[in-house]
Amino acid sequence: MALNDYVQLSELGEADVLSKGPGTSTANADTGDLRRKFNFGDRVSELAIAQDPFFRFVSKASKKPTDDPTFKFTEKRGSYHKRYAYLEAFGSAFGTALDTAANDQDAAGDTFYGKFGSDYKNTGNLQNRYGLNTDYVVGGDDTKPLFFLPGQLIKVPVTTASNLSDDQSVSDYQIVKISNVVDNGNYVNVTGTVVKGVGADSYYMGVPASVTASAATQSEEALAPYKVYVVGTAHDEGSGYPETWMDQPYSTQYGVTQIWKTSAAMTNTARATALKYESNEWARIWKEKLVEHKWDIETSLLFGRQSEDYNTTQGAVDYIMTYGNQFTLDTATKTSDDFLDDMSAYMDPRYNSQSANVFFCNTAVYNWMHKMGGYFKNNAEISSNFRADIAMTGKKKVFGVDITTFTTPYGDMNVARNIHLDGTNVKMLGIDMKNCAYRPLAGNGVNRDTSVYVGVQTLENSGVDRRVDLILTEAGMEWCMPESHAIWL
Repeated sequence: MALNDYVQLSELGEADVLSKGPGTSTANADTGDLRRKFNFGDRVSELAIAQDPFFRFVSKASKKPTDDPTFKFTEKRGSYHKRYAYLEAFGSAFGTALDTAANDQDAAGDTFYGKFGSDYKNTGNLQNRYGLNTDYVVGGDDTKPLFFLPGQLIKVPVTTASNLSDDQSVSDYQIVKISNVVDNGNYVNVTGTVVKGVGADSYYMGVPASVTASAATQSEEALAPYKVYVVGTAHDEGSGYPETWMDQPYSTQYGVTQIWKTSAAMTNTARATALKYESNEWARIWKEKLVEHKWDIETSLLFGRQSEDYNTTQGAVDYIMTYGNQFTLDTATKTSDDFLDDMSAYMDPRYNSQSANVFFCNTAVYNWMHKMGGYFKNNAEISSNFRADIAMTGKKKVFGVDITTFTTPYGDMNVARNIHLDGTNVKMLGIDMKNCAYRPLAGNGVNRDTSVYVGVQTLENSGVDRRVDLILTEAGMEWCMPESHAIWL
């Protein structure tokens, strides 16, 4: 099909609108049926559902049209569970190291001096993701804890061993009532009074090694022992209004739409010829091309990489490997205990409170989960006091996709087999369907969500007409809240 049959967005000007397009004579601008648009919409997703479960889900449950091929969106991350910090130093000069013998803690009534930092960005409340290298280190740019206020009560953990050992065994905790807060670069200096003291020879927990260097981020369970949390406020009678603080929970991202095209061509002679087995060869090819088109969309939405230079959208695998949580899964060595540890880290409510997750896995993991949660429970029960914590509790269809439900201590897992992950390094994708969206381009009465353009073109020097049907989709993926997405490799 000739390039000049289409008006390019970058070339669109008054002359192009008044005529047919650049380099085209208006006397020969016979577009036939090419100016007709046959909108297919969701009909494409109805074909061969089991082959393309992710596209099926996003086109049915997470469709948000956009009217710009480069679209922007905003993420909001709450701060209510991020009011924590790490104790960097202590002492009246706010500079005493935490690995000295002078770490014996204060008794009730003594004055507390502490220098605090955090490991998340206060502009957008951006945080580190499990299994990826630490992006936000204590004391880094825009990591200052902004929430400390006079009148707050904070819980300061202590241990019986020097924090040089990076010990996670909390032996006790102090309660401190804050009296004064002063900025100190990307830290804050806090002065307060000890309300609850601890025994002698106790050490402050300090800052864990994994948030001060380029190491893989630990789970919230592993980091929690080091964190100093706000545990309420206490004010005198008639003390008036306290101070307040304001967070900045929003961050803006952008996405790009991608154009998928699948064409079919046949002479009218071939179309008019009745064949054996399937009489209408055009109908057979047309159905195959629709499935091929959907297959291409599915693989792009899984493996694509966002680029404005190449007009490609963001794929699930690329996004989650870059921004999401990463776990390992070897079906030969992974145990149910190991997998429950993964789920505990991924679904920790201090970190990820989302619950609209669908787990897309390859065939080997799909079989592994059925063996672990189905065959084991039904065939290896030792006694009524012995049970499997990962149990297959049923099957269902969601938007026509076969879903197996596994019950775990961290909620139900909805698992779908995705054959496109076979033969790749990806074992399973945990995707929160509320925090991703399929964004077809639609505006000014034009819908680019799987449309069909039909026309007739004359073959050069042949005088023979052939039919050209172009299946065209222009859409992109929007991804937000990386904490709610995970990948097992």
